Amino acid sequence: MDKALHTYSTASLAYLGDCVLELCVREHLIRSGFASSSALNREALNYVRATTQAEAMKRILPLLTEEEGAVFRRGRNVGHTNTPKSATVAEYRSATGMEALFGWLHLAGNQERIDQLFCIAYELEHKE
Repeated sequence: MDKALHTYSTASLAYLGDCVLELCVREHLIRSGFASSSALNREALNYVRATTQAEAMKRILPLLTEEEGAVFRRGRNVGHTNTPKSATVAEYRSATGMEALFGWLHLAGNQERIDQLFCIAYELEHKE
């Protein structure tokens, strides 16, 4: 594993993880048959809202390794100065923790784990 993984800021991991999750969502939606950009964008919102991510995180939290859990907690505990009106502070923090986890997994080159956790988080059939 890359030694530098432990040196990246939690904010930068969450920034990258937001993109990683967005890519997972977009790929899932396209593979599910959505074709128009308006339908894709509308449906994607059901995955990327902080409230939805917080619920998804509850499903994978018990499955995380000790190291993954530590990354999630670091992300969750980042100080937030503003939260969306549609989510509680706890939901927004959990979503940020999830994003940090997925960013960290991406930098670790662990796409298989990303796919596995994404499918469990959103109760999807695991792609092979």
